[in-house]
Amino acid sequence: MLYQQIAQNKRRTVYVMIGFLLLVLAIGAAIGYVFYDSYIAGILMATVIGVIYMIMMISRSTSVIMSMNHGHEIKNEDEAPELWHVVEDMALVAQVPMPRVFIIDDASPNAFATGNNPEHAAVAATSGILKQLNREELEGVIGHEMTHVRNYDIRLSTIALALSAVVAMLVNIGMHSFWWGGGRRSRNDSEGGGYIQIILMVFSILIVILGPLAASIAQMALSRNREYLADAGSVELTRNPQGLISALKKISTAQPMKEADPSSAALYISDPMKKKKSFAHLFDTHPPMADRIERLEKI
Repeated sequence: MLYQQIAQNKRRTVYVMIGFLLLVLAIGAAIGYVFYDSYIAGILMATVIGVIYMIMMISRSTSVIMSMNHGHEIKNEDEAPELWHVVEDMALVAQVPMPRVFIIDDASPNAFATGNNPEHAAVAATSGILKQLNREELEGVIGHEMTHVRNYDIRLSTIALALSAVVAMLVNIGMHSFWWGGGRRSRNDSEGGGYIQIILMVFSILIVILGPLAASIAQMALSRNREYLADAGSVELTRNPQGLISALKKISTAQPMKEADPSSAALYISDPMKKKKSFAHLFDTHPPMADRIERLEKI
């Protein structure tokens, strides 16, 4: 059951990432077609911007994200012995290097992992999680985060965040081009009366308008899928599903965090903002906690 769940979630992640990349290229092509009379130019623009932005984000992800969430690094085990030893133990079991360890001064129990790769990873836990969870529960949570590290989810999340930012940037470029004299193709096609060109133009404009919405849905779907996989991975590392189940039950009833950055919400083990569930869960950053617990109970 465990390995089937892992394999299924990995396949879904591949599908979502392929769709995400195609969306970025489609938006670039649409902007190029409508505003610059060349869909190839738009694809090239999207590719260049995407690559540059992802490189920038990946190289600075840990410092940026920890700063946004007010995390302070602990340098040795004396500062937080239990957290340090649990992270050390889970890293050893997951066969990844010991990550940097951060604490966020917030009474709400939560945690997340970030970084470029397992060699440059970081794990953050709130002060609330250290006070409210016992060692078994803390191991379940850190096992979840170390699975994110081992599976390169930390890089995947950074790439998804970068792609969403690229989509927003491309749309802004398209809108500025329109207001500052772009959109020559739309005028030429209207004069020529080509129905196919008009249909393509309308379709392209719809892609540009709906692109940010689709990017948000893809990012949230990716995050939800990786949470299920990390839950299963935690059980694989700890051999104890009850630890994580108990931890998730405590976390689910906690108050919202005060120090969490909204743009980092998808990184946490549970939604730190405690937002009300949106329509059909399309915009949820995490799967429903009841579903996660139910899956763990079946392992």
